[in-house]
Amino acid sequence: MKALRQLGFFKVPFRQDDSQQETEEERVLALFRNRAELKKAHGELQEEIYRLKDRIKQQEGATLRVQEMLGALETRLGNPESAYPALVFYQLRRLWQTGREMIEQFVGDLVRQQEERERRQHLAEHNRRQFSKREAADKELRSAETAAADAIMNVSALETERARLTRFWHYFKRRALDQRIADAQSTVTTANYTLTEARAAVEAIEKEPLPEFPGLLVETRRAINIAAIAYAEVLCLRLTKTQLVRLAREATSRREATDEYGTRQECEALMEEIERARGLVQGRTNIVQEVKARSERIKQIARYRTPVDTSPMSDSLAFGESDVADGEAIGVGANRLPNVLGEDTWDLFRILLR
Repeated sequence: MKALRQLGFFKVPFRQDDSQQETEEERVLALFRNRAELKKAHGELQEEIYRLKDRIKQQEGATLRVQEMLGALETRLGNPESAYPALVFYQLRRLWQTGREMIEQFVGDLVRQQEERERRQHLAEHNRRQFSKREAADKELRSAETAAADAIMNVSALETERARLTRFWHYFKRRALDQRIADAQSTVTTANYTLTEARAAVEAIEKEPLPEFPGLLVETRRAINIAAIAYAEVLCLRLTKTQLVRLAREATSRREATDEYGTRQECEALMEEIERARGLVQGRTNIVQEVKARSERIKQIARYRTPVDTSPMSDSLAFGESDVADGEAIGVGANRLPNVLGEDTWDLFRILLR
């Protein structure tokens, strides 16, 4: 026995060594896992640092370019010979920006109006659908309530009749009534289950959330784009007596001013012409009628790449006889009108297409 106890005594330390070894292995594995996670996090932070450094370099380059442009502009404005062409350059850019802002405002107003109208229509259609579903569910609920009430009354009547049959010779009648009562109670259970489902259906309809507005319809988006094109055409047609549309477009496509606008006197005359052009562009006389007439014409000739595309193809927006007549009426040749208006008009509203 003493020898056995000694053997058992020696077994305990061996088991403790095994548990300590397993604990040590788990600690080592946890350290390796933590090391891998730290290494991964360190790598992600290094990549983020590299990205931020690249963005800083890009921003520094952009800032340097802006400073160079400001320096060149200061030099140009400091020289009377080059200052006037610079003024013309930036006034032309402002003229183009004025037209663009007017079109943006026009399109924004149309979008808000159409969104409000279509949201109301969307809500009205949802309410109509909900009314139909609620009416059908209420009808089912009333029918279920009537069936459940009739079933309960039937059970009550059978039980009353069963209670009156107390004589021993009513034994067989009582057995028949017991069977009928059991069937009637089963009918009550079924009717109550149907009533519960009908009430749940009504509650589900009441809890249905308002559907999310899917956005403007394709036809509406196309109509807005066509109206924007028509508006741009009207603005360009008001300046067809001059070359300001072409000059403003060229100025907008450049980053720095040039000396292509002539002498000081020519620049002053051009700036006066630009000021008058801004007044013509910002005029609202008959703008609604002109835009509506041109929208109807463009709607007939506009073509789209796909059934869901909302931006018309530029090749389909050819100028018709009405445009030629307008050009001849204001002294512009028919062969010049498409070149002057078509490309510039497309550039003016291209960025606004939705």
